[in-house]
Amino acid sequence: MLGRSRIELKTPAQVEVMRRAAMVVHEALEATSAAVRPGVTTAELDAVAAEVIASAGATSNFLHYGADEDGRGGFTGVVCLSVNAEVVHGVPGPRVLAEGDLLSIDCGAVVDGWHADAARTVPVGEPSVERRALSEATRRAMWAGIRAVRPGGRVGDISAAVQASVEAEPQRYGIVAEYVGHGIGSQMHMEPDVPNRIARGPWPAGRRGPRLVPGMVLCIEPMLTAGSPDTVTLDDGWTVVTRDGSDACHWESMVAVTEDGIRVLSEPDEGAAHL
Repeated sequence: MLGRSRIELKTPAQVEVMRRAAMVVHEALEATSAAVRPGVTTAELDAVAAEVIASAGATSNFLHYGADEDGRGGFTGVVCLSVNAEVVHGVPGPRVLAEGDLLSIDCGAVVDGWHADAARTVPVGEPSVERRALSEATRRAMWAGIRAVRPGGRVGDISAAVQASVEAEPQRYGIVAEYVGHGIGSQMHMEPDVPNRIARGPWPAGRRGPRLVPGMVLCIEPMLTAGSPDTVTLDDGWTVVTRDGSDACHWESMVAVTEDGIRVLSEPDEGAAHL
């Protein structure tokens, strides 16, 4: 069902299917994270995630994303694996991970036509204090955004909470504005956009975006940098990197708005430990 703003509203039964898809993504992220070590290639990690998705009877919504109508081209992995200065959309391949790297893992899956999408950042071996702090700040910002979700609230409340969390950190971080959270459901990327800065919201001055109503499912995904938030895309057409070469980090979870509150579909405990 589509609301007046063209935002797709799910029935409770459809949300349950999305929960199943989100748990496939969770298991893929768990398995891939466990396989991370110095010397492994990003292609080998992609194969781990692919096996989890296939074994669950799900399909990948990342593989061939962006392909033309004849099925040519598009993304070539089931996960995006972004290392150090790579913000998002890193393409799996022969790159060998090294001690101290910071790896963002973004994964999606489809079950019975309903999509899921989540991401986390993990260290390769023992990272620097600075890299660990960047990841933790991004994770905290994600949970701040999630805690701002409530029936009757606004999308902009999420944006404001993410921004406030980042600005409260003792270290100054950049908030990537070009890439945002999003609605999800019968497609992976749907209305509404969920910006990570209220000042960069796509709404008129003084407005806070669409109202949050039961049936909405959102992906909340801050991307922070250790330096400038400006980005460029590499010649592969996918990999987004920081313009100044500073480290980047990405965390993402899926949140359903219900009559009774929220459910974090991509967490085994549905967010109970953080809400």
